[in-house]
Amino acid sequence: MTPSPPAFPRKRDAPVSSSCLRLKLPAAGMECRDVPAETLYDVLHDIEYRKKWDTNVIETFDIGRLTANSDVGYYAWRCPKPLKNRDVVTLRSWLPMGSDYIIMNYSVKHPKYPPRKDMVRAVSIQTGYLIEGTGTKSCTITYLAQVDPKGSLPKWVVNKSSQFLAPKAMKKMYKACLKYPEWKQKHDPHFKPWLYPEQSRLPALALSELSLQHADSLENIDESSLAESKEDRGEGSDEDSLT
Repeated sequence: MTPSPPAFPRKRDAPVSSSCLRLKLPAAGMECRDVPAETLYDVLHDIEYRKKWDTNVIETFDIGRLTANSDVGYYAWRCPKPLKNRDVVTLRSWLPMGSDYIIMNYSVKHPKYPPRKDMVRAVSIQTGYLIEGTGTKSCTITYLAQVDPKGSLPKWVVNKSSQFLAPKAMKKMYKACLKYPEWKQKHDPHFKPWLYPEQSRLPALALSELSLQHADSLENIDESSLAESKEDRGEGSDEDSLT
């Protein structure tokens, strides 16, 4: 595994305000040895497995399907303390291309899932993965994220996101891929609706039920003066294990 941490340009001593700057991470790449492209693709799709390996997730679930290769889902995640946690509702689409795969998403509004009082509703402007098979048991992944976190963020959040959190998340995902085949054998091994759409148990959604989520329609939260909590200052261990 060879991660390529993204750089994050910033002005010294300046908070990051979503009203003037959206978090746009340059493409982060990683080489995954001993991981077939199809396994990585499965891991990114399998929502039940994500609840096992993604320690940042608070709640995630699929809302409904639009087509054979697109759906709408909800994802809430923990932010470094004392920032408020964020959530998104996104329309996701995917496309297998032989040994390569693409997954993309962007934020939408769904009438049954408005912003919550205990979360800050963020906006995925464009987020995606490109998986390229490089052999029978190897692949590369490129990750691109352009997200509006809604609010003014302190500079330590920018530093931590680019220098530590993003690379650690990629490494954790790689470890999850290595353990996925064994886990999947014990958890509904033949259920993969992202490959076999006829297996989908999601209710059908009409595109007319959705609308594009514009960032300027959501409240901005000023968190620029918040200091990082002591318990979150350490980088923690990379030896995270799946249970």
